[in-house]
Amino acid sequence: MSTALVTDLTIFVLALLVGIEVIGKVPATLHTPLMSATNSIHGIVLAGALLIGVTAHNTVGYILAFVASVFASANVVGGYVVTERMLKMFRRKAPEQGTPEMGAALNGHKGLKGILSRAGGKTQS
Repeated sequence: MSTALVTDLTIFVLALLVGIEVIGKVPATLHTPLMSATNSIHGIVLAGALLIGVTAHNTVGYILAFVASVFASANVVGGYVVTERMLKMFRRKAPEQGTPEMGAALNGHKGLKGILSRAGGKTQS
């Protein structure tokens, strides 16, 4: 084994251990917002995979670049899907047809006209 390979493997293993330690400390309630906020970092992974493809000069390099691009693309798309699902949880549901929302005025009037129309008073248009 060459010294460069041992150094690269050591850095890779240490990065894995640090990553597991950091992610393991994140509470479940913060995990989804944290992952959606860091989705742009996964785009950098995709750029790195494409860089591998550009610099590859043999079949093994092209295969590794393709696999890395597929995984990185799935990671980016999955991040946006998770973000969209998370944002849907906080959207207000549309009111049902025929029933006014709480605080909404009847007859399409807003403000004082709406309050008076609810109270049964007549308003002049």
